[in-house]
Amino acid sequence: MAKGKRDAGGTGGTGRRAGRGRAAEPVTEQVAGGLAELRPDRDRPNARTLLIDGAPQSHVDPDDPTRLDFSYQRRLGHVADLAAPPGRPIQALHLGGGAFTLARYVAATRPRSTQQVAEIDAPLVAFVRRELPLDSAWRIRVRNGDAREVLGKVADGWADLIIADVFAGARTPAHLTSVEFAAEVRRVLRPGGLYAANLADGPPGLAFVKSQIATVGTVFPELCLAVEPAVLRGRRFGNAVLVASDSPLPVGELTRRCATDAAQGRVEAGEALAAFAGGAVAVTDASARPSPEPPASVFR
Repeated sequence: MAKGKRDAGGTGGTGRRAGRGRAAEPVTEQVAGGLAELRPDRDRPNARTLLIDGAPQSHVDPDDPTRLDFSYQRRLGHVADLAAPPGRPIQALHLGGGAFTLARYVAATRPRSTQQVAEIDAPLVAFVRRELPLDSAWRIRVRNGDAREVLGKVADGWADLIIADVFAGARTPAHLTSVEFAAEVRRVLRPGGLYAANLADGPPGLAFVKSQIATVGTVFPELCLAVEPAVLRGRRFGNAVLVASDSPLPVGELTRRCATDAAQGRVEAGEALAAFAGGAVAVTDASARPSPEPPASVFR
């Protein structure tokens, strides 16, 4: 799961569907990761925002699974769009489930896709599936377990797309940030497949993002980073999407899509990305640390 903010529209939230003339109420349940809440969206009657301990995690609109309200999720959606020609089914692996926002998106935009979702929080999975059921026609298998352990059980070359969006509380666990983890990702990706990781970092210096560029770059020859300019310049804490492949990336098209988002994004690649990362050092299982704790003000 990843924490984020909605860019526009009503307050985040989810719950049961509202009856005629009645506002929907939030639904809460204790899960392994804390107090989960599905809070209703005041602008879209059936849409919900998932929060854990009060922090927004993801937004889902069952009436329109292609609607991605969080800016980082739209950037991940752009990567999914570019993983194959439009509408072609793909095989996707999602590390981190949350409310299954990206899995729903892929199912809606690429019918007949086969997807696996790794989510360690079994009570959260049960809560989300009860309140926001997955379409029975979608080929989505939810696997309960640690993301790296699930990844280790997937066959070589199985995935066209791997999305990593894993947070324990507000931090990405250390064992999902290492060279060894990146090597497992590459093993599971088919040649030409895309890997996209949601990273959270901020001032001073975006040291974690830079270390991830160095780390993933030891395994994949092609990288780019999609991020809001204010985050890239270290002015505030936020999300950055790191994209990697063994083949040339669709940097031009990703740049165009990010630039036209409501929350305009920027894409860095090639020499500019290398200069940004500077002398960052790759991390191994022995030296890896979780991503930094965001300031409390991020989620206010």
